Amino acid sequence: MTEKTRESYIWMFRTMTRIRQAEAKVAELYMAAEIPGFLHSSLGQEAVAVGVCAALESGDYLVSHHRGHGHLLARGGRTDLMMAELLGKESGYCSGKGGSMHIADVSLGILGANGIVGSGPPIANGAGLSAKLRGTSDIVACFFGDGASNEGAFHEALNLAKVWSLPVVYVCENNQYALSTPLRDHCAVENIADRAAAYNMPAMTVDGNDVLAVHEACVQSAEHARSGKGPILIECRTYRFLGHFVGDPFVYRPDGEEEEWKTRDPIPRFRAYLLENDIASKQELEKIEAEVAEEVDEAVQFAKHSPYPDPESAMEHVYSDWQWGNEYR
Repeated sequence: MTEKTRESYIWMFRTMTRIRQAEAKVAELYMAAEIPGFLHSSLGQEAVAVGVCAALESGDYLVSHHRGHGHLLARGGRTDLMMAELLGKESGYCSGKGGSMHIADVSLGILGANGIVGSGPPIANGAGLSAKLRGTSDIVACFFGDGASNEGAFHEALNLAKVWSLPVVYVCENNQYALSTPLRDHCAVENIADRAAAYNMPAMTVDGNDVLAVHEACVQSAEHARSGKGPILIECRTYRFLGHFVGDPFVYRPDGEEEEWKTRDPIPRFRAYLLENDIASKQELEKIEAEVAEEVDEAVQFAKHSPYPDPESAMEHVYSDWQWGNEYR
């Protein structure tokens, strides 16, 4: 969706709204003990997922991380199947076995979310190498956080991607914190994008709360990677409105910081842009918000009324034929 049309702008607003409302509902369900395990919310980061995915083509790949619900929905994932997966139901994307941090849908090019910090870039390189060897024009969008840029796997992946000229767009969602450690305390450079210079790789830093700025950066980056010029890095400066995980009291944030960032909330900003430029009316946007709310509610009901997977299926969809009782030899 590289063209700037009214339809594309409306899609961006609807999709950001869908992510926001779905994440809010998921947090509510988690706090009510209806979702097992850990849950990491992308509330506040909607513009990054939507701006990037709007620039991708149908054959492109996406590699996510532990905060990946927004990526799935922005890539065209279904809200009901996502909800079912989060609730551990058989009708979910991974039959209820992946949960929040391991959602995948290969039919959409989504190679999976991942709970291991910094594991995405090497996976993205594998997909990028596959596309290059097959001679396709497909690219890979690889999301990771600011904390992941300190992992050795990140640096190894960027170096190899440049050496092999792989079609990967690395997207850093810099939400200012690696778990509870602020960027200034864990990163030796001012911008994550500065690290790309060590690998002779082009990079840029953009306002991650401006969906149009993110989209334009990804359009340019996608063209760079698609045309055979190799990898590129985009740093999107944004902010998560909840803690590292849902339920985290995030007492580590200084007073006033959250309130200041919320003045740059990506959804009200884009809403105002659409109204000020006569792209959409207030009534039209309110209708979209109501439609999304109904969609999310229906998705929750679908998930709640879906069955749990049969315990007998526990050993299905694994890479080994090992069974309980076998001895290691």
